[in-house]
Amino acid sequence: MNWENQNKDPWGNKNDAPDFDELMKKFSSILGGKKSSNNGSGDSGNGGGFKFPSSRMLMYALFGFSIVYASQCIYQLDASERAVILRLGKFYEEQEEGLNFRLAGIDERYIENVSLTRRYTQTNSMLTKDENIVDVTVSAQYRIANLKDFVLNVKDPEGSLRNAIESALRHVVGDNTLDQTLTVGRENIAQEVQTRLQSYLDIYQTGLIVQQVNIEKTDPPAAVKNAFDDVVAAREDKERLQNEAERYALSIVPEARGQAQARIRGAEAYKEEVVAKAEGEVERFNQLLMEYSKAPEVTRDRLYLDALQSVLSNSTKIMVDVEGGNNLLYLPLDKIMEENKKKGDDDE
Repeated sequence: MNWENQNKDPWGNKNDAPDFDELMKKFSSILGGKKSSNNGSGDSGNGGGFKFPSSRMLMYALFGFSIVYASQCIYQLDASERAVILRLGKFYEEQEEGLNFRLAGIDERYIENVSLTRRYTQTNSMLTKDENIVDVTVSAQYRIANLKDFVLNVKDPEGSLRNAIESALRHVVGDNTLDQTLTVGRENIAQEVQTRLQSYLDIYQTGLIVQQVNIEKTDPPAAVKNAFDDVVAAREDKERLQNEAERYALSIVPEARGQAQARIRGAEAYKEEVVAKAEGEVERFNQLLMEYSKAPEVTRDRLYLDALQSVLSNSTKIMVDVEGGNNLLYLPLDKIMEENKKKGDDDE
């Protein structure tokens, strides 16, 4: 497609973009300028042999190499990444997130994710304080706190971490008995191992920080595991029975206390009743004594009649002895009362 003006683009704007050859000429002039030909003879002096590349080709190659080299020097770090730069084998700087620069081929670059939480687990056989063997599985969560120390101070920081975990664990388990290691002492062991492990890592200057240590599992050796399982089962039965006894005590003791209080109150009421009754009998006896002192015969007869009435009113059969005779008179009062009651019902 032909345009009316070759210096304008299809939209009518002036097309003044520099030519690539012009750019290369300017670039070559900066580096030393264009070399003139040998006496205007070109390459005829070589007799048709080997020909050196032209300055334009060298500039192209140099320009392309510069672009490739620059692409190797510039790189980007994520938000969680950090980089340590060593220049000629010595620490130069620590670079953070974003675009960064290094001299490719001269600088060494070490990139690590410093926000990543890493985990390591190992199982070892340990000797306890009471000279028993136990298999302990421990896990540690850690991350890189100082990338410079992590890269430069220790050849294998994570290998040092593994050795330090085993050393700390053996030391702490060696200060505890087998029963503590298997049961109630596991949490304390984990805390002591974490403290000791962090002190080891700080001494080595590994740049690592321990976030948490857990005792995942503690088992006796396989040869005696069944016996230890029986011991653990017996201990659990003991605790269960103790808990049941405590619950029973908590339920029965208040009930027993309530019954005791009820009996105490009943005894106090009976005491008051007996005392009041005794006081009433004494008062009655005093009154009878006064009456007896006034009229002994009448009072004695009255007491006799009251006694007979009290006795006979509670008896349903009476035997009457006839004076001067050998016969006894039998009075069935209960039968007589029943017949009288029937007659009264029939009359109605």
